[in-house]
Formats: sequence, C-alpha cells, structure tokens
Amino acid sequence: MVSGGCEMITNQQYKRLMSEYEKTGKIMVSAMKADVDRHTARKYLEAGKCPAELQAPHTWRTRPDPLDQIWAEVTTMLGDAPELEAKTLFEHFLARPGSGLAESHLRTFYRRVRYWRATQGPEREVFFAQERKPGELMQLDWTYARELQVTIQGEALDHLFCHCVLPYSDWQWATRCISESFLSLVTGLQAALAQLGKCPPHLGTDNSSAATHELEQMPGRPRGYNPDYLELCSHYDLTPLTINVGCPHEQGDVESQNRHLKRRLAQHLILRGSRDFASLEDYDRFVQGVLRAANAKRQTRLAQELACMRPLPAGGLAEYREYAPVVSSQSLIRVKRHTYSVPSRLIGHTLRVELHEAELKVYLGREFLFCLPRLRGARGALVDFRHVITPLLRKPGAFIHYRHREALYPSAVFRAAYDRLVADHGERPGVIEYLHVLKLAAEETVEQVEPLLRGQLARPGKWRAIQVREQGTPAARKVIELAGLTPSLKAYDRLLAGEVAHVG
Repeated sequence: MVSGGCEMITNQQYKRLMSEYEKTGKIMVSAMKADVDRHTARKYLEAGKCPAELQAPHTWRTRPDPLDQIWAEVTTMLGDAPELEAKTLFEHFLARPGSGLAESHLRTFYRRVRYWRATQGPEREVFFAQERKPGELMQLDWTYARELQVTIQGEALDHLFCHCVLPYSDWQWATRCISESFLSLVTGLQAALAQLGKCPPHLGTDNSSAATHELEQMPGRPRGYNPDYLELCSHYDLTPLTINVGCPHEQGDVESQNRHLKRRLAQHLILRGSRDFASLEDYDRFVQGVLRAANAKRQTRLAQELACMRPLPAGGLAEYREYAPVVSSQSLIRVKRHTYSVPSRLIGHTLRVELHEAELKVYLGREFLFCLPRLRGARGALVDFRHVITPLLRKPGAFIHYRHREALYPSAVFRAAYDRLVADHGERPGVIEYLHVLKLAAEETVEQVEPLLRGQLARPGKWRAIQVREQGTPAARKVIELAGLTPSLKAYDRLLAGEVAHVG
C-alpha cells in the first residue's frame, strides 16, 4: 500500500514518467508514455518521491501464519544444526500430527528458512578471486568423460582426459587416457608442453597419487611428492605446487575448465550428428580440433604468457616404464603383479617390455614382437589361447585343471561347444575335439569359427571338430590341367647311340 491512496507503479515506469515530464511538462502525455493512470502520475509528480520511498511498511498479515506453531522449534533446530536442509525439516514436521502443515506450505517454509539463514545463520565460506600473472603457472587435472557417451565402432569408450590449463589466458590442452596414473600425467603434460613450445615455471596439481603420497610418519600432514614426479618436474625445471587435501576449489581454474571442456565437446558431438567413431585415432583428432578452435580465441593473452616462459629442454622423458621379465615354462611373463601369456617359442628368453599407459610393447632384444593390452587392478591374468593351443594339443590332459582355463573359452558359444563335445564324446575325447576347434580359431579367427559352432549346436546328434573345419575351409581352387607330353623314343635312341660312340 502507498500513502495517500496512490497506486503502486514500478521503478521503470517512475523513471519514464519523470523523464517524459521533464521533456514535455504535460502530465497527460507523460502518463500515457509511462503507461500510468494520470491521477497516479499526478500524485507521484507532486510527491517527488520514488515508489520505494512512498511505500508504507507492511506490519500486518493478510492471512494466518501456517508456520506459527512450529517456527520457534524450527529456529532452535537450525541453530543447533545449521547443516539441516529445509526439505528434511519440512518433511519432519509435516509427519508430526497437529503441526498445522500441509504440502501447499512447502514454498513458504523454504522462503522462511532461507531468510533465517541470511539473517541469523552461520557465516558462509567466501571464495577469493586470484590475480594471475602471465606465463607463471600451468594447472593439471583429470576429468572423467563417460557422460559424453562416445563409442568406438559401437562399443562404449570409458575414458578420462588429462587436462592442462594456463589460468591467465585459459589456454588448454587435453589428452585421452584411461586412468589417473603417472604415465598418463607424463603423456598429458608433455603433449601440452609440445603444443605450447615453451614451459612455465610452476606446475599445479591436486593430491593425486600420481604425483603425491601420504607420509607414513606424519598422518594428517601435507602429502609428499613421488620421486618419479619430482624427476619429471626437474627435467622441465618446474616447481611443483599442490593444494590442501579435500579442497578442489583451490585449483578452481582447471576445475572450472573441466566442465567447460566437456560441455564444448558435447555440443560439437551434437553438431557432428553421431557419437560413434571408427577408431580411437579419429576420436583423438576430433578432440584436438575442438581444442584448437577454442584456443584460437585466446591468442592475445597466450602471446603474453609465451613471452614469459622458458624454452623446452632438448628431449622429453619416456612415456613408459621398462621391465625385463623372463618367460616361464608356462609361457607366461609377470609385469607389475599382472600375468600375460606369450608364444611358447619364447620360453626361457628374457624379454624387454615397455609398459605404456594403455598397452605393453614386447621386444626380443631390439626386435619388436607384438603389443598386449594392459591389465588394470591389483592383480589379474591375460592369457591368449593362441599362445598355448599347440602345446595343449600335445598335452590335452592338462586342460581340465589348467589354472587359466577360463581364458580358453573366447566366448559363450565356445563354452557351449566344449560342454556339448564333452557330453557327446566323454571328457578326454571331448577335450581333444574342443582343442582342435580352438586350433581352427587360432588359424582363422574367432569371428569366423563362432557362426560355424552355432550351426553345429543347433543341429541334433553328435559332431566333431573336423566337420567344423570342413565347413570353414575355403572352396578348393580350380586346378588347370596341362596337356600330357609324349616323349619320342627315336630321339632317345639317337641320344643313346651318340653317347656309346663317344665312350668308344
């Protein structure tokens, strides 16, 4: 209500009214342009005060207070436990008989609690914006990217990004990885520095185990840096910086850019029209293209940063760890508590294994042999049936109790085939038949043999591995028949006569 019975108008209407009246001096015209009744306009012009100044204090209620019976208890509970949420309190009192509350009072309750927190609640945490100097700091963090729902040839890609950001210019670079490991840190950092061509003096991270570790004799104290991480910082002449445990906002620049990076990638995936990629390399090129487009708008401030940075050292660090396992008599090697099978011909040899972030590269001396996917977790085994099938055919009795027997069933279809062969032919003959099926899969591919097995499983009666092989054997090539040659006996007689005369 407004004193003098004056109808309330908005501040925007009041400003327009006063402006038009100063121009024209006519109340009727000014009121029309401000969309105000002329009587109301006259009263505001005569009072010379804005709506807020003319508004009388509202000291009465137009309806009963629905919170009157409980509000004193609510404030007591909030004072004792400020972390209590308004919804929890509302549901607590709503369930109490005689509280006078109804579901329709929810918004009123929320507003009252919010007002109490603003006027009587505890002090809240304040975040202080920091001034950044150009070229002084790079922040590094990992962010999960499952929410992008990217697939590679139809298979979901569970991955992270190792994300590097320059807080002053917001320049950024991200490298796909599969874990928060030291190797992914090395790969991500070196990729970002290679893009910049220069190096800042400081590198900031959180308390990831890739960079830090808990000090055993000092629980609750700041974590110590890992030796490998210190070696990396020393190589690039970086001073390592970290944040307090459980305080990610202290590295707010890269935390904020993590969200912006995934939002930008999600938008470009929508524009692309598909989240499926033909290969990991295609996806990496897509991400790099999005990053370059984003960084193109930051070149002015980036130039200021580069002018303050140091040149990179001559060479980078290896993005792998090297091991030298000996191939056991079981045709297995152990690398970091994980077991991997290799071809049996390598038994007794010492191999050189490069443990990369996503794979193992296996060498014999300097000669590259093959790659193996890297296992994750505390322990595990990766046994490829192709490496052991030939020795198993020579010793079929070892199959039944083989420690890694589950690895010899490439799919559920192969397991069903094994069960069927054992049921039809008995245990030992059935095992031998199944090993011959595996031999065929090793010679061809699992994908080629699997449909043949499905066909045999669908038919009644017994079958053997030779039948699967015959179905999978390609049609024999047509043999071109050559005309037969009939030797001349007279020519042979003449040759023989000449030899006899020569000897004589």
